[in-house]
Parts: sequence; structure tokens; C-alpha cells
Amino acid sequence: MPQSSGAENSGGSPPPPESLFGRPELVCVTRPGAGVRITATGATADAGVAVGALDAVAAESDVLITPLFGVDRRAARASADGGADGPAGPDGTVAAGGPAGDDAARWTLDTMARFHHVDAPADRLEELAERLRSSDAVEAAYVKPGVDLAVQRTERRTVPAQAAKTAKKAVKKAVRKPGGTAAHRTGADGAEGPGALNAMVPDTADAPPVTPDFTARQGYLDAAPGGIDARYAWTLPGGRGAGVRVIDCEWGWRFTHEDLLRNQGGIVSGTGSTDTGFVNHGTAVLGEIGGDVNAFGVTGISPDAVTSASAFSIPTATAIRNAADRLGPGDIILLEIHRPGPRATGAGQQGFIAVEWWPDDYLAIRYAVDRGITVVEAAGNGAENLDDPVYDTPQPGFPAWWRNPFRRTALDAGAVVVGAGAPPPGTHGADHGPDRSRLDFSNFGACVDAQGWGREVTTTGYGDLQGGTGQDLWYTDRFSGTSSASPIVVGALAATQGVLRANGRIPLSPARSRQLLRATGSPQQDAPGRPATQRIGNRPNLRQLIPAALQTATWVGVQFRGTLAGGRTGRWFTHSWPAHWHVVWTVVPTSPRPGAPQVRWKVRVERASDGFATYWIDVTNLVTDPVDFEARFAVLGW
Repeated sequence: MPQSSGAENSGGSPPPPESLFGRPELVCVTRPGAGVRITATGATADAGVAVGALDAVAAESDVLITPLFGVDRRAARASADGGADGPAGPDGTVAAGGPAGDDAARWTLDTMARFHHVDAPADRLEELAERLRSSDAVEAAYVKPGVDLAVQRTERRTVPAQAAKTAKKAVKKAVRKPGGTAAHRTGADGAEGPGALNAMVPDTADAPPVTPDFTARQGYLDAAPGGIDARYAWTLPGGRGAGVRVIDCEWGWRFTHEDLLRNQGGIVSGTGSTDTGFVNHGTAVLGEIGGDVNAFGVTGISPDAVTSASAFSIPTATAIRNAADRLGPGDIILLEIHRPGPRATGAGQQGFIAVEWWPDDYLAIRYAVDRGITVVEAAGNGAENLDDPVYDTPQPGFPAWWRNPFRRTALDAGAVVVGAGAPPPGTHGADHGPDRSRLDFSNFGACVDAQGWGREVTTTGYGDLQGGTGQDLWYTDRFSGTSSASPIVVGALAATQGVLRANGRIPLSPARSRQLLRATGSPQQDAPGRPATQRIGNRPNLRQLIPAALQTATWVGVQFRGTLAGGRTGRWFTHSWPAHWHVVWTVVPTSPRPGAPQVRWKVRVERASDGFATYWIDVTNLVTDPVDFEARFAVLGW
């Protein structure tokens, strides 16, 4: 279908297609409880809160401040409040504790409602951020550097002033990190070396009348350890991703490609770029995941999944939120972006990191994860150690609640983070190091969950494998980066979710997806100067992943015992139960008293996190005598 099909913006008229591609973004966060209201002519707040600079900035003719996540965030919060079952305990409560079940999700919605996008000339963003931070009505204001793809850049990029100061101090350390080779070095002018990512040039020869079958060149489809064994998944009901929806978030796509005509949902948010580099990149991603099943070209890992797109012609966090609003539990969002972090030098993509480090993108990802959507996020091509303490320091203007999400302690975005590993030596006649070893450009660290092929990926787009004048016939042998690695993980998860759906099982939660990707798969290998301790995780193996997801068990037991005086009610809670377990609770008296029922009970469930549930059990003694009881559980499987 045409690229414009289904395109939309979060509100008002769509911006020009290239309006936010690669541009820095200014984000303003209003103070909680201040009652801030912003219009095109200024800003007001509750009595006692001085809006000051916020009012002045909002009134400027070349500045427009709008809710980053849309006005519906507050409505969603009100809906969540109205549907909550209050936790007020009756008289006689003997045990209580723990947070309210949906507090974390409500905090996310409340906080999102205070985030605003400041549209202004790019050369004014730093100055405006500093002015906004001086307002009592503003909690935070910061400039995000523009996002980018893994493409060859011959110009030197501009990084925000605060990032540049850090980079000058870190540049010597950055270029001396272990793991760099001549295959991906950047020169002083910012030009990539001979191993530049995704700098393919289309073949000028005309394409043949019928495109050949290139699936034999898709080694990532093959059996483990070299591939992910997609061909095994295809033998199972649902193993091609049936019933799963995927939205790719980046810039451009070619939905009219001859090998992308089935199960494609088009652009569902934003306006797609017409830039050939952006379009090639998105088209290559789509081919890995959903290339059509036919006798020519390539075949995607999960071709029965419906793949759509959300374009970054609007702010990145808005595009992610919009994607999440179109999906549900078991579906997948892919983030094909990274941006310059605090150690970025401006030369090539050195120092680029995963986008969850920025507060608004973190919230957008967390919002999706709270809805049961698995977010697969490229770790980035900055050759960075994401465990480095530099990432514990917030960028100037970040909100006070921000903590380094790469640590996954105080804050955890919940995404599956993907690094880039080497394909088997000899793939397409190339040798990028030992199979499954970290490629020199790939970011690494404890938060990286899994890896995919970061070189030699055969898919749609670019035209170096098959070119000609018609871009709908273009194919490549050399799609690369964490950009090529992440769709492989998406395809593996979509195939697994499809099998679960076909078997009538609940889909994997985001936390369960992470857990199984880490527990299964072909392990990372050492390379000279790039040991496996520089973690990029395992390569998925669907012959292991799918059985692990289908595995189930049943058992019973007694969780706790208690005593209640006559006519009293007590409340107990038991926590850290895996949320994907089906658990049934029964309360049984252990002190005999024939003649009438002795107890009744009510079970309430708190989804304490993506991965775990807490059960709150109210027990009422229906007789006048004290009663002893035990709370029994039965795990029915998952």
C-alpha cells in the first residue's frame, strides 16, 4: 500500500514530512501539583505558583508548547481511578502492607501528563531550556539530541552543548575502549571507516524479469547456533507469527515492495520520510520480520504477523505512545533508533546509546510495557559500555526522579535491549570474527538481553544484491548494525507468541520475554579484544525458546496459616508470584466445628510489576468461636 496510507499525527495538522527527522527536541516537564495550564498565548498555574519564564516562553510567537503525550493522558488517569477497587480494610484487619496494585502505572500516566514538547527554532532550544528551568512551575527542561539510524555519515554531527562538554573530557577514553578495530573506526572528519554500516550502493543493472529466491542467503533463518531456527518454528501451528501485531518505529518504509504485500498494516502514526536512506532502512527491517512467503526474494521470520509503522515525523516519545495505543498484550513494538549520549564525540556514531536513557522516551516505553506490549529496543551502535558510571549522571534539566534505567534498579523501562553479534564466519564470503561475538560498534552491558546478526543480513531494500531502476525490486545482502539485529529478535518473539496463541495460551509478558531470551539461545562467544563479558546476550534459538514458553506444570501447597477471633476479618498478602502462573486460592478451616460454614474469603490481585503478582486474601470468621485456617494454593500451569 502507499506509504501515506493510515498516516496521522497526534493532533492538529500533520507537520511537514521532514520536520523532526534527526532534529533535537526540547522537552518541558511541569511541576506536580502546580495546576499548570499552557496555551498559545501564555501559561497559568494555581495560586502561589509563579509561572514566570514559562508564561513568557509560551507567549513567544516562534514557540509552541503542546502536551507531549496528548491530552488524553489525564482522561486515562481518571478512568484508571474510577475503575479501582478501593483497598480500605474492614475492622479487624490483622495484616496489611505493600503498595497499591496499580500505583506504578498510575504514576506513569500522571507523569506523562506533565510532559510537553516545545516546538521552536533549533538554534534557540538550549537557551529556552535554561529559561524554562528558572520557572517555579517547571520541574525539568532538557534538550534531547536528534535520533539517527545506522548509516554512513560523512559530515560531523552537532551534539547539544551539555553533551559536548562531557564528550571533550571523555573522547580520549572513548576511542581507547577495548574492542575497536579498523573495521569500524571513524576519522576526525566524522567519516566512517571501510566497515561503514548500511552504506550500500544499489546495483545499476536491470533486475531480472522474475526475482530469484534469496532465502538460501538468509542464514539467520537456519538452525542454531548459526541462525535462530525459524524454519523449525514454521513447522508449528502459529509459528509464523499468526495473530501477532508488530509496529516498527523509525522514519521511512516502502510498503509497495514486491515482497512486502501481505500482512502489512502501513503507516499508522506520523508521516513517512521519502529520503531514500530512511526508506531503505525501514524496508530492510520489514523484510527481516515479515517478508512474504512466495517463490522469490526473501521470507521473513514471522511473515504471518501484521507489521505496521509509526514514523518519527513527530516527537519520538509521541510516536512510541501512539504505537502502544494501537496494540495489546503479546504484541511488539520495535525501536530502530539511537541517539548521541553523554560521551558522543560528534564523529560518526561513537557514543550513541539506547533511547530509554531520556526521561520522555523512558516513560513512553514504560507505558507500552505496562499494557503488556513487548518493546524491543536497539542497544545502539556507539561502541559504549552501558554499565559505565557516566550514565548514572543525569543530563542537565532532567527531572529529579530520574535514575539511570540501564541499571534496572530504581527505574526499569522493561524493554528487551538488543546488541549486534557477528554472523558465522564465511557468511557471504566475509569474516567479522567468531560467530556470536560482539561486533566492535555494538553497545554492550548488563542490560543487553539478546543479540541478532549485526552484519550480512539478506533482506529487502538498498539494491546491492538486486538493484535496477525500480526500488520495489531492491534487495540487500549487507544490512547491518543493531538495526539488523533487533528485527531478528522481534521475529523470534513474534513466532513464539504465535505458537502460544495457536495453543490457547496467554502471551508472553515483556518480563517473561526477557527472562526466556536470557535463559535460552546460543551463547555469546569471545573475540580478540571483545570478550563475552562485554555482554550482548544469547542469539535466540526457537527450538529452545518455543518449548520453554510452552512448558507448564501444576502443583499445590499451603502458603500460610492463621487464626481469627469470632466475627473478625483479617487480611493477608503473599507476594512475588510469577505473573504468568494461573493460581487458585482456597481457605480451609483446620479447627473442626460442624453445623455451619466457618469462614469465607475473597482474593484480590495486585500486578506488582510486569513480572510478578501479589495476592491479597481477606478471610472472615463467620462464627463466634475462634477459627484456625490455612490458605492453600493450586498452580494450574501457565
